[in-house]
Amino acid sequence: MGLFKEMLGGGETLFKNEDALDLEYVPRVLPFRDQQQHHIARCLKPLLEGRNGTNVFIHGAPGIGKTAAMRLMFRDLDNAAVNDVLIVYVNCWQRNTSYQVLLEICKELGYPFTQNKRQDELMEIIKGICNKKAVVFCFDEIDKVDDLDFLYSVLQDIYKRSVVLITNYKEWLGDMEPRVKSRLMPDVVEFKPYTRDETKKILQDRVGVAFIPGCWNAEAFDAIVSKAAEAQDIRTGLFLMRQAGLAAESQSSRKILPEHATAAVEKLAEMSVSKSADLEEDTKLVFEIIKTSGGGKSGDLFKLYKEKGGDGTYKTFSRKIEKLVKTGLIKANKIVGGAEGTTTHITLASSKNLGDF
Repeated sequence: MGLFKEMLGGGETLFKNEDALDLEYVPRVLPFRDQQQHHIARCLKPLLEGRNGTNVFIHGAPGIGKTAAMRLMFRDLDNAAVNDVLIVYVNCWQRNTSYQVLLEICKELGYPFTQNKRQDELMEIIKGICNKKAVVFCFDEIDKVDDLDFLYSVLQDIYKRSVVLITNYKEWLGDMEPRVKSRLMPDVVEFKPYTRDETKKILQDRVGVAFIPGCWNAEAFDAIVSKAAEAQDIRTGLFLMRQAGLAAESQSSRKILPEHATAAVEKLAEMSVSKSADLEEDTKLVFEIIKTSGGGKSGDLFKLYKEKGGDGTYKTFSRKIEKLVKTGLIKANKIVGGAEGTTTHITLASSKNLGDF
């Protein structure tokens, strides 16, 4: 009979609140980010007093709390402002042209009548709404945009505002168009990767919210922590915890054991492999060149691409590099001011890193 006590019954689950493992979930408290949050709060505080705020440039590696910190700030600001400060959030990975960004801003402001309107007409609508109040604009993944016309217009035409830009790449600010940069003049806030101990504490907190008490075996949890710390990405840990929980449930186990953690890690590796299999042929050629060569400078890799029969221009090649970065298969590190000027160094991403799922 002891065997059956270890098995889940019909309708039972190990999850108390599975939503707490979602990437969009914002915890009540964001540990180890007090310094960054206080800095951002000081920049936004003048908006509560009807004055112009300070612009902010946030940078740091993926999966270390940049977006979560801003969402938490927005929640607090919304409570403090009592509708006196408008909040606009745009993910520029999904909206990467000025026209698309302006459409999204209108949507965030509750203005639905955008059909057949030109870009300048959309900006006039935004000005009409925003210049009656103070407003904070957050443009996440700002490095993904094709042009900065929308940002120039916001900085030029909105009176009382703070603009927050979020990116993985510190160097992006240095490459910004001078006409925009001269108007932005932001405070710079860096988010550094979590230590292993910090990663463990964050995942422990999330276990307490997401799972029923006592269902995690200590060895299994430590294995998840190690993988997340190695990847330096909390999202990796969240993904692995969910998969380990599902693996345990599939076996009707009341405990999440080391073998379930192992199954989760294998699932992560399989997803990386499947992503590479889904690439278009020419993009797959670029990926194979990077994988075979071990990476290198983008210019050198482009030469190899041409030698292997690639027929795209360097601009086309760069777009394929961006696509591979987005899928999490490779990493691109832009180096500014080196002996060779600005160069981009491409490396193969670890299969253990969840990347941008």
